Amino acid sequence: MVCLVANDLHASGAIPGDAQEADARAPVRQVKSRARAESGSVQSVERAISLLELLAQSGGGTSLTDLSARAGLNISTCHHLLATLMRAGYVAQVPGRRTYALGARVLHLGQAFLRQVDLPRRAQAVLDRLNAATGEAVHLAVLQGDQVVTVAKSEARQAVRVDTGVIGSAEAPHATATGKAMLAWLPEDQMRRILTANGMTRFTPNTITDISELVEDMRHVRRNGFALDREEFQVGVVCVGAAVRDHSGAVIGALSASAPAFRASEEHLARMRAAVADAARALSAEFGADDRSSTASAQTQD
Repeated sequence: MVCLVANDLHASGAIPGDAQEADARAPVRQVKSRARAESGSVQSVERAISLLELLAQSGGGTSLTDLSARAGLNISTCHHLLATLMRAGYVAQVPGRRTYALGARVLHLGQAFLRQVDLPRRAQAVLDRLNAATGEAVHLAVLQGDQVVTVAKSEARQAVRVDTGVIGSAEAPHATATGKAMLAWLPEDQMRRILTANGMTRFTPNTITDISELVEDMRHVRRNGFALDREEFQVGVVCVGAAVRDHSGAVIGALSASAPAFRASEEHLARMRAAVADAARALSAEFGADDRSSTASAQTQD
């Protein structure tokens, strides 16, 4: 449409030929300018990623001179990229030294990957075994912000089964076995913050809505190694949950099994508790955890 207008004007003598040609080239110049900007932007990202990978390989503090040489960047460009990464928290300067290291924000990305991608993938075989051992609906959940989010599940093998939601659904941590299994291992001030943020809604007559009572319940969870939801989130549904840990002992999720209340005899609950606890230990071992880390955490908090 631009070219058509230019040609009409030229025909009428309103624009000289050289001006018309310049005008026709303008969109081309703009496209090239945008292409250079986009190319520069991508190049900056590639360079920033390269610096992060070099810092990861270094195993400690690395100087600006060394980083620029290894990345093939001039000192000024390297310094600007590092400054940007530092403001975002992905790079930090080593205290008392003029060297750089990975920042704490990198750990946040790693944990997010673990929760969203790696954990569900590696948990599927464990979930399948837990499903076979209990015959009930089984779940893997993580704590995202103040909510419990289901990231993987297997349906019950029974004719009568419970409706336990869909993957990605968010639930209240104070009323679910997976939520309580994870909350129990948080520092008490953080636990209280999450509980008050959600308002501790009463879902059933059995829901614990008193924060002091729930904090006490958390102590039982730590001592027993599992959490119970006795129709606290859904009437007619009983659930057993246990925390999943990584190599540092930190809780990265929780496994659970849910059964209709009429099927949850003490004998069946005992089987569910044993199966869930075994599954949680097996999945935790996948991430380098051992029983000593959970025992030490329980002793520290109680």
